Amino acid sequence: MAVNKGLRSLVEASPNFSNQALENAVNELKIGWVIKSVELDTAIENNTVLTTSQKNDLKDDINNIAHLNLGRVLGDLIRHSASIIDGTIIPLEDLDNPVPATFLEILQNVQTVQGLIPELYGVPATDKKRSVNDHLGTLNNIFLSTTDGTAPVFITLRESIEFIATANLATESALETAYDDLRSFIASVTDDSTDFQQTLDTFATAVANAHTNFNNALASEPYLTHRTRITEMRDKINTQVALENSNLVGIDTYIETLSNNISYTTLAEDEEMRQLMVRVAQDKTWQTYFEDYQTNFNNLNPIFTTDTDSDKSTVIDQVLASRGLPDVLDPLDLEAVANKAKRDTRVDTKNYDHLRTEQQITKSCEQLGIRTVNRSIYDQSRSLLNNLNQQDRDIVANELDLNESSNTLS
Repeated sequence: MAVNKGLRSLVEASPNFSNQALENAVNELKIGWVIKSVELDTAIENNTVLTTSQKNDLKDDINNIAHLNLGRVLGDLIRHSASIIDGTIIPLEDLDNPVPATFLEILQNVQTVQGLIPELYGVPATDKKRSVNDHLGTLNNIFLSTTDGTAPVFITLRESIEFIATANLATESALETAYDDLRSFIASVTDDSTDFQQTLDTFATAVANAHTNFNNALASEPYLTHRTRITEMRDKINTQVALENSNLVGIDTYIETLSNNISYTTLAEDEEMRQLMVRVAQDKTWQTYFEDYQTNFNNLNPIFTTDTDSDKSTVIDQVLASRGLPDVLDPLDLEAVANKAKRDTRVDTKNYDHLRTEQQITKSCEQLGIRTVNRSIYDQSRSLLNNLNQQDRDIVANELDLNESSNTLS
């Protein structure tokens, strides 16, 4: 049921979804050489003269020291998040009549996954790397917060960038100049041809060399620690983007697979369909599921469902009471003890009718491995009754375990 308060205002306004919050956070990282690196990445991306192949080659050429080339990292991050908002991250299914996905569809699919995984696997979606943040974390400020007490990615990144930029290293200045030179040249290109390729390569080489020199200048303390942190934070950003991309690109197929598996399990309720599934499924785990379905189904009993192991003893007591057990309490009532022994499936009662009650008790003790030598009939009866009552508990405990096993996802 939807909450009505504010609903009218909601439907009369556009949500205007965007990745602006992420862009604002990225803007805080534009310090020192990172400013120039971002500007260069933007210039390459927005240029309308360079071919896609030329752009890709150029990006590769200047990515020789990837942890310093933060413009590409942050640019790819922004473009990735934007593709989620506009739905273009989802491949088009029909190229002849393409209907792009929408952000709403992506949100609904992610929500669907949150429900299907616990149903099929018995664990939260986060255990399968399929939580909301595993799909949409970049939009959900995942780089500005943590749950383990460590500093967030963007905070750590900003601190290290600031520390290095404040040092005003000559190699950083040289790198910024190389960035500017390449960006200016790209802006000046007006003809879509290969005539400028040699000059483009020269400027790209200058950037790569400047990266190397700057990286070498950061190879000792106090800069090395911050260079290492930048590398680690870059890796975390790229890992998150790769995870989201992998999860979202294939989310339709993933949901279809999970939904189909749920549908297949409903067939197990029909005996003929179970037999068919065993014959047509080639995977052993599938065969086992349908072969064992009826047995496992018979083992299910709501009365045995417990929240914790500590509840098992209580449940056993309740089940025994519902069955009228223990039905014999007094070990001195030899006849009652003997009759209970004859109902125990472990006791062979052949020719018992020809034995006196005391002999029946002794015979039962011997079959159950209870010592009888030099023991009075009452001591034997007491030990036998304890054994019989424990057997009742063990039977119920086994039923409880079978129920738990049948009800446990595996």
